[in-house]
Amino acid sequence: MKDKDTYTKKYMSNNNVFADAFNFLIYDGKEVIKPKNLKTLDTTALSIPFGNDTNAPVQKIRDLLKSAEIKQDENNIYLILGVENQSEVHYAMPVRNMLYDVLEYAGQVENTTKTHRKNKEYKGVSTGEFLSGFYKNDKLIPVITLVIYFGVDEWDAPRSIYDMLEIKDKEILSFVNYYKINLIAPSEIDDEKAEKLHSNLKEVLLYIKNSNDKEKLRKLVQNDEKFSRLERDAVFVINAITNSNLKIDENQEVFDMCQAILDIKEEGRIEGGITSMVKMCKKFGVSFYDTVKEVAIEFKLTEKESEVKVKEIW
Repeated sequence: MKDKDTYTKKYMSNNNVFADAFNFLIYDGKEVIKPKNLKTLDTTALSIPFGNDTNAPVQKIRDLLKSAEIKQDENNIYLILGVENQSEVHYAMPVRNMLYDVLEYAGQVENTTKTHRKNKEYKGVSTGEFLSGFYKNDKLIPVITLVIYFGVDEWDAPRSIYDMLEIKDKEILSFVNYYKINLIAPSEIDDEKAEKLHSNLKEVLLYIKNSNDKEKLRKLVQNDEKFSRLERDAVFVINAITNSNLKIDENQEVFDMCQAILDIKEEGRIEGGITSMVKMCKKFGVSFYDTVKEVAIEFKLTEKESEVKVKEIW
């Protein structure tokens, strides 16, 4: 689990991949957020929630947090973008994300208050503004959190606070904040959606999605030329999530998967050959143990390895 978290965090910290994920989420793939306009922020969210009599700070550490500056028309738009990487399904994600965002907004309020007091900006301020420390014309920077699920299985966890509540009364729910999560998951990326990703996040997600189907995986790798030049961090994520055991040189920045494609083909050929041989032996009355010996000899396996494979087919 630690390796998965380490590799996915390092991979998503790449500005090209980070920007691509949010352009996919917000702008339907249009490249509005530029990698060069992303700045890494402190991922530690530390705040004293309003009304906390104990004055005990709440601290949460996000996976990744970046500020983004977007040029639209004549205006600059500023955003705070957070990514939570998940290699496993998290069944309380809406609450977790809500807490991260609330702490981020609370931190903005606190920083604004400190600035006013430090600069002694009290002239013309109303009593309410003075007491709250946040003035009428002060504004917050929008915070958007994106969950990127790198798992092979479908995301079957709640996607909003509503999904976590037992009550279904519409009148009551109309007063409860919905608070949905923003999610990217491999199982939900079809071919049309995949074309809206422009970084190798596309290849990573599609590889994970098809990792349990060797035939689909072979076709995917063969038909997408970008698999011939995947960056090292992308391959590390694929290996950690899918246990693909793709061989990679630690000093190699770009990975050519041509050999990996050959390995996949060869593995498929061997698996098919073993299946045919076992079925043939069984058809002509060859015993299980004699079949194990024959398979071991034919495919250069140990008898223990052969026995495992024969058992799966017998």
